[in-house]
Amino acid sequence: MSPGSPLKTRRPMAHDTARHDGPITIGDRPGRLLEGVLTVPAGHPRGAAVVCHPHPQYQGTMDNGVVVATCEALVAHDIATLRFNFGGAGRSEGSFSGGPEEIADTLAALTALGARLPSPGPTLPRTLVGYSFGAWIALQTAARQPTIPHVIAIAPPLDLFEWKSLGALQQAVSIIAAADDQFCDAGRLAEVVRQAGPHTRVVATVSGADHFFGGFERDVAAACAAACLARSV
Repeated sequence: MSPGSPLKTRRPMAHDTARHDGPITIGDRPGRLLEGVLTVPAGHPRGAAVVCHPHPQYQGTMDNGVVVATCEALVAHDIATLRFNFGGAGRSEGSFSGGPEEIADTLAALTALGARLPSPGPTLPRTLVGYSFGAWIALQTAARQPTIPHVIAIAPPLDLFEWKSLGALQQAVSIIAAADDQFCDAGRLAEVVRQAGPHTRVVATVSGADHFFGGFERDVAAACAAACLARSV
């Protein structure tokens, strides 16, 4: 990792003191070591999720409020989580590439998650979760990793990226939308979902929220946990 102060992580809540919650280093590529926070619930997790953050060139990091709230909601339901910084964000090495390197980062995070979970970690149901730019990266990663059965896309920014490839995915895709999203028009989202096929659906729409979910972090996190549980039971 690049030199600097130790990674600061949120302390576990009082009733979660038996869980593991701490920083890890992800990857083995020179110049592309990534910082992440792995949280494993006490006992044996029922599933695991890698959570991808918003666009790093617009201050998106793994400490984004939606990302942190989502991880906390998943862990509360016994799902282990790994949130991480793409290359160039926070203290992760490397730089922003617009897609290819961020996909490689996510694949490395999936590998790290499986390797660090208690037995039978590598065989636990795994979910890729992404918010905004992270949703696009999660979907692109799933196309390259067909063993991932489920992707949760939070506020996919339809106005900013290409989504036609969504129809080629074989995995289940759960979309969580904001009712007043500036970058994800409801009509266009409905058309994208229709064209993608039956494996893709909008599972929740957060009323009153825009793309940034200010004040609605717990609502979107609860919707994400519900979507993950629906696929892991």
